[in-house]
Amino acid sequence: MVLDQQTTIPISIDELVARTAQLKNDGCRLVQIGCTQVGDDFEINYVFDKDFVLTNLRITVKQDTIIPSVSGVFFGAFVYENEIHDLYGITVKGMNIDFNGHFYRTTVKHPFTVTVTKGGEE
Repeated sequence: MVLDQQTTIPISIDELVARTAQLKNDGCRLVQIGCTQVGDDFEINYVFDKDFVLTNLRITVKQDTIIPSVSGVFFGAFVYENEIHDLYGITVKGMNIDFNGHFYRTTVKHPFTVTVTKGGEE
């Protein structure tokens, strides 16, 4: 299997649910939702596939931003969305199954936003 191409489309938060629904209507499947901290911002990539062609929708947010859930479009998205909440502290509104911050048990709240230095936390 070889992926033919991959496209990343930066979108606004307001476009997220509608663009996700359009991709589903076009026959795409949700592959993953991933989050990465870049400086003070967070890039959240929603990855879709159709016929081995990937389409990435990217939103860039601050940690205190509330983002809408796409679990109403792709039911299984609740897993990724709970993960993003628990590991990064970003609130996702309207998840079909919301673990309310208890999807993962971690010793540090929102561990993927913590900078660890030699000898302890920063």
